[in-house]
Amino acid sequence: MSIQQTDVLYTATATAENGRDGRVATEDGKLDVVVNPPKEMGGSGAGTNPEQLFAAGYSACFQGALGVVARQEKADISGSTVTAKVGIGKNDDGFGIIVEISADIPNVDAQTARDLLEKAHQVCPYSKATRGNISVTLV
Repeated sequence: MSIQQTDVLYTATATAENGRDGRVATEDGKLDVVVNPPKEMGGSGAGTNPEQLFAAGYSACFQGALGVVARQEKADISGSTVTAKVGIGKNDDGFGIIVEISADIPNVDAQTARDLLEKAHQVCPYSKATRGNISVTLV
């Protein structure tokens, strides 16, 4: 279920100049980076790229969701990390992305880690936003 404008607690605003080969910055100046296509896509690879920015945001958001679920389940996730791999490639109508999410949760057994990962995937706002739109695999 989507939220209404009256439910919004925070809005991030970023502006891009020159698309994938330029610059992107947030309104508050906390993020201001050069973006360039990766070498694998014919670019210079000198700056960051949208896939790296999406991977950074998704992994941070998913780690937050993992924390919410862990508190509910009374699981110790201290020292854990979440990694998001975002791939881009050609599809039938241009380009598409694919995501792989993994977590290292050292203080729980493998089955508990898997359960936490699945539950976090259900509550993470990025997972909700991409569900049914792109392939997201939990590993």
